Amino acid sequence: LVQQTERNLQHMTHRALEAENNVEKLKQEMIILQGELETSKVENENLRAGQTMDLGAVKHNIDFALQSLHKIITGANMSIRQLVSGAESLNFVAELLKSTGKISDVEAEKD
Repeated sequence: LVQQTERNLQHMTHRALEAENNVEKLKQEMIILQGELETSKVENENLRAGQTMDLGAVKHNIDFALQSLHKIITGANMSIRQLVSGAESLNFVAELLKSTGKISDVEAEKD
């Protein structure tokens, strides 16, 4: 039982680390997309200032940035849910290990 619990703990720890790495990648991608969004905003401001620019290209850039940002947000939400689930599982395993330790202590006292 203890070995199984330890394997479960290792598995949950591994999943939590993967989720954390995924969150970091998503944060980096979000930073890139925020830069693209800023570029689109500048292009939009230039259009409003009367400078000539291809309106279709600006619209395309904005649409692309919004789609990418939506994908990142969706992925980040999923990673956060996985991370929370992993943390809950780790708490459960920790409580189980605590209980196992208490049982062992009681059995040792009986002997």
